[in-house]
Amino acid sequence: MVNKSEVTITEVCPRDGFQSISEWIPTEEKVRIINRLIDCGFKQIEVSSFVHPKAIPQLKDADDVLKQIKRSSDVKLRALVPNSRGLERAIAAGVDKVKLMLSASDSHSISNANCTTEEALQKYEPLIGLAEHQAMKISGSISVAFGCPYEGEVPVERLVMICERYRSLGITEVSLADTTGMANPLRIKNNVRELRNRFPEFTFSLHLHNTRGMAFANAVAGWEEGIVHFDSSTGGLGGCPYAPGASGNIASEDLIHGFEEMGIRTNVSLDQVLNVAKDLQDSLPQYVDSFLLKAGKCSDLSASPKGQQKVEL
Repeated sequence: MVNKSEVTITEVCPRDGFQSISEWIPTEEKVRIINRLIDCGFKQIEVSSFVHPKAIPQLKDADDVLKQIKRSSDVKLRALVPNSRGLERAIAAGVDKVKLMLSASDSHSISNANCTTEEALQKYEPLIGLAEHQAMKISGSISVAFGCPYEGEVPVERLVMICERYRSLGITEVSLADTTGMANPLRIKNNVRELRNRFPEFTFSLHLHNTRGMAFANAVAGWEEGIVHFDSSTGGLGGCPYAPGASGNIASEDLIHGFEEMGIRTNVSLDQVLNVAKDLQDSLPQYVDSFLLKAGKCSDLSASPKGQQKVEL
């Protein structure tokens, strides 16, 4: 039975956020930001992606970042891996969990991974044995799960097929990503309901982008259907380099604030996250997109104007 009184938020700024930034972020700066995020109370942080340096130059220092960040037994470190070489690097770096990258549509898969969805699934089969041999936890993801920038709406049957393949590989933890921000609450509800009914043993999470301002509404729709695991990025940093116009993830501070205002616990310090977001805003102002940085918390009240007089009309 899902406990809907609290949710678990995975912070993905160090991977999804940083990878979207063109100018080089020094390794020591990445380490400093990650260390501050570790202190915020997140139970899991996606620290990097072990991809080829030519694919995402910003993350070419993933190995060094993992060597230098502080470790906490309270925080699990997750990384994306695209292939066996990436998995080997992740294992050597000592991450707690790896996540596979997979696109719901062939068009996005070819742009993102240079192969079709089916070909990508076949390539993952050897990874499973290596991960099991090294006692490495492994989860799956489905990018463009609610809409592809090249093919449009993704049929839920496509998601079912991918989940069936994941199940055959022994993977029952799957992230559903609205990579392009094309989802809406009704589509979220319908797809999540169908998948949770078909795969009751799975743990599904939502990875939402705020491209069209729908991310928090979509998060609530997912929560109403039993989703209690979410990804978010401090400062709203992020965006898929292989999805045209895909702006940042939902900001962690906005997601935390929204759920807490609804009486749903996140167990993350909003004030500490906001401090990190303000730091990012100072250093990367053109990339930060956060409602709370603009408007503040609902509890940040203003003093009543003095000398007010009612105007008779």
